[in-house]
Amino acid sequence: MRPPSPSIPEKEFLFNSLKESLRLDGRSPLELRTPVLTFGAELGWVECALGKTRVIAHVEGKMVKPPPERPFEGMITIHSEISPMASSDYEPGRPSDEEVTITRMLDKVLKRSDAVDKESLCILAGQRVWHLRLTLHFLADAGNMLDCACLAGIVALKHFRRPDVEVIGDEVTVHEPTERAPVPLAIHHTPFCFTFAFFPDSAIPPVLDPTQLEQRLSAGLLSVALNAQRELCVLQKLGGVPLAMDEVLKIVDVAVQKAKELHNLVESRLREDWAGRKVEVR
Repeated sequence: MRPPSPSIPEKEFLFNSLKESLRLDGRSPLELRTPVLTFGAELGWVECALGKTRVIAHVEGKMVKPPPERPFEGMITIHSEISPMASSDYEPGRPSDEEVTITRMLDKVLKRSDAVDKESLCILAGQRVWHLRLTLHFLADAGNMLDCACLAGIVALKHFRRPDVEVIGDEVTVHEPTERAPVPLAIHHTPFCFTFAFFPDSAIPPVLDPTQLEQRLSAGLLSVALNAQRELCVLQKLGGVPLAMDEVLKIVDVAVQKAKELHNLVESRLREDWAGRKVEVR
């Protein structure tokens, strides 16, 4: 059962507020909800919250035989699940359009952009490689689940550690964490996704990180995935609002600045978590 559409008074109130550059949660049009990252006891387990939107990401690794066409590369698979617990929009066993869009975008941002060095996942060419499985659970949808999932996914990959492996001839020895410290993944770059909502009235400015109501009443969405080094990974537009080239460039400039801020926040939280774990070990 889908939730009722926003009423006409709700719609008018939101549009009038946005014309004054005011948002219902007090943010400015281009302000991001502050991400909250919570790390689990297990390395590679992260919960990310953007406001009330919550996503859990979990990375697991196992040794497998590589496909014959790519004998020197490890494998990465991404699985996502939006349960009815996140919102009454979603039904078990029936992926919604939004779920399909999110899954495809995650594949482009986290996998096809070569964020993780796949060759570094090779243990013994043609015989043994690491297969990483990134699982995303969507716990609550308060708008913009895509950006929250992208952030949770890349942070989980940066947080994950694989067991150290020793290869002598054709013999592979996997060392326990108590014997040798686990090894971080070789990550080329850290992509982040930023979604902007556009509205039918040109007097309303685009808003970054839309809430569920803003997303529902928007006429189109533009998602920009890039890293702090200004390297653009994906640009995806959904909806029929036409955008001039200079408007798109302005949006990309905003995303570049936000990517730098987010990169600093993520690195800071990872350092804090790692420092806490070293204290526990002692």
